Amino acid sequence: MSTMSDPFSFNAGAVESSYVGNLGEAFRRYGEQNEDVLLISPDLGAGPVTGAFVQQFPERFIDAGIAECNAMSMAAGMATYGYKVFVLQMGAFGALKCAEQIRTDLAFSQVPVRILSAWSGLAMGFFGTTHHAVEDIAITRAIPGLTVLAPADDNAATAMLSASEQVPGPVFIRLTDANIHPVYDAPPEITVGRFGRLRDGVDGTIVGTGLGAQLAAGAAALLAQEGLSIRVLDAYSLKPLDEAAIVEAARATGAILTVEEHLVTGGLGSAVGEVLARNGLAVAFAIHGLPDETLTVGMPEQLYAHYGLTIEETAQRMRSLVSGKR
Repeated sequence: MSTMSDPFSFNAGAVESSYVGNLGEAFRRYGEQNEDVLLISPDLGAGPVTGAFVQQFPERFIDAGIAECNAMSMAAGMATYGYKVFVLQMGAFGALKCAEQIRTDLAFSQVPVRILSAWSGLAMGFFGTTHHAVEDIAITRAIPGLTVLAPADDNAATAMLSASEQVPGPVFIRLTDANIHPVYDAPPEITVGRFGRLRDGVDGTIVGTGLGAQLAAGAAALLAQEGLSIRVLDAYSLKPLDEAAIVEAARATGAILTVEEHLVTGGLGSAVGEVLARNGLAVAFAIHGLPDETLTVGMPEQLYAHYGLTIEETAQRMRSLVSGKR
């Protein structure tokens, strides 16, 4: 996570160094194994996420400058020539600013472009309200023909590089910058359209995506010490959604809490609520996320605490939900 002493002296490479782990090396290896991989980045430089790839394959890297929308359209054009194109974007701009290009140039045309949406959620909140990326799930989930994935940690993100090949059309991958409670010791098996089951339980279910999956796993472990058996589902596939897993969890445990580093409007919680309503399931249900308001500015750790995106607060939300169910 970024700890820059002067947050107003912006250097994309420095911010990118907040990614710790195997993703950068995995992307280099992926490029080594697939000679048709191209990377486009709008003036984000070369850091740990992309630096190893850029250094080894500079001829397969295009810096589009500060022109995010153009980067999407360029990617669409190159994909029509058979290239596997990846676009690295800042989360605050990738979905919000480029929604038309993602919809029209990528999704309508069903070209195989993979968008790596980095610094999502509150990761860049110290730059100001404009840099919170907290509407992107709602936006991308509403675009027909777009697959939306959100890995819980660095190992899950690594697995999604190859897992995205299951999808013939465009894929939006929402990377989390948080490292509070990583859930995978190694890259897991990823199946688009399914959830990962991190823990079994009968008293209730926590469904988390991205940072939310980390908080869910940590909260369930905390609650287990109190004798509560909580199922944990990693909603790494936001579209298509694993409706069967949601329905089965609702029927088996009777309570569902969703957790996400996103506004409570239009995100994972809304998606799960739609599934429960469509299937006529009357269970205890709550959404734990960011309030539908203009968010404050601060370092990510401060904002997580301020908005209750912590293991302890997640456990308390689940504790209250299970208590209400009884």
